[in-house]
Amino acid sequence: MPKNGDAIAAVAAAAPDKAAVYEIGDDEAGMRLDRWLRRRFPAISNSHLMKIVRKGEVRVSGRRADVSSRLEAGESVRVPPLRLSIGEGPAVKRASPGDLEAIRAMTLFEDRDVIVLNKPYGLAVQGGSGTKRHIDGMLEALADKDGARPVLVHRLDRDTSGVLLLAKSRKMAADLGEIFRSRGARKIYWALVEGVPKPAEGRISMFLAKGEGMGEARGARRPGRTDLERMRVARHGEADAQHSLTLYAVVDKVAPRLAWLSMRPITGRTHQLRAHCEAIGHPIVGDPKYNVKASNDPARRDPLRAVPPGIEPKLHLLARRLILPHPRGGVIDVTAPLPDHMRKSFDMFGFDERERDPIEDAPDE
Repeated sequence: MPKNGDAIAAVAAAAPDKAAVYEIGDDEAGMRLDRWLRRRFPAISNSHLMKIVRKGEVRVSGRRADVSSRLEAGESVRVPPLRLSIGEGPAVKRASPGDLEAIRAMTLFEDRDVIVLNKPYGLAVQGGSGTKRHIDGMLEALADKDGARPVLVHRLDRDTSGVLLLAKSRKMAADLGEIFRSRGARKIYWALVEGVPKPAEGRISMFLAKGEGMGEARGARRPGRTDLERMRVARHGEADAQHSLTLYAVVDKVAPRLAWLSMRPITGRTHQLRAHCEAIGHPIVGDPKYNVKASNDPARRDPLRAVPPGIEPKLHLLARRLILPHPRGGVIDVTAPLPDHMRKSFDMFGFDERERDPIEDAPDE
């Protein structure tokens, strides 16, 4: 255990005496500015870090930023001189009891470079407003004596279950991030959707943009307005529109009520699969954001079309399989089991997860 004086000296070395500029790496892309600052400078009080942001002393690629601003790979963050107050010791992060055991219980695969987790339904990957327990925080339980800990390579929505990849070093995270960015990773998702898509195999290609309550405007949303926190279908040429592409295939169905869909996202937009399923008229079962029917919708009253009672009101979306080249050679190929609520639904409809998955043979485009 280092003495307090040693710890303060270490912090002084990390906290610059003059403004410093840091480049955002691939493993930090998508991180909120406040979380990035807390991770970079754990010994500086959160109130001071937030104060320098509010005063405009922290600049992201030369512009003033908000604490909720999302950082992008390649951007630069200018941080003013930071000094530790006399007598103030570094804020020591401690893992919560049980985190190590929980992470180990989620582990599907591990080697010297990576860990692949089976993320459960309802557990957030990263922190946010009101989120106290999340994967990123739990990883403190795996920190070594120097404080180094695994790094998230990608993310899943809170209510999406399944395969989540971690890197054991920032160098490995950067290498894996490049594989994701160059579309070298093959991701397969399973979902139960309302109705049966036609044709049975196809591609969903459209432009998506963030809703009014997402991104930097997230903190200003009004309670109950979940529509503001959704991705929306946009037109080509809109300032914030991004192209998105998903390949899909019907594996099995209970026509005309619902279908078991296998999907491969070629791009990786926020909520892409959920937004795409809604856009083609087949929202994912149990999706609280993209599957909200009007009270007078005919599907609610039609016993042949309505989703049968007894299905748990949880998002039926699973990151089923991840296949990508290992930076050291070979291939990472990991499959996640069905979460409990999807297992119950599969059993209810007689779906067999051993069924051949037609999306595995689909071309990349």
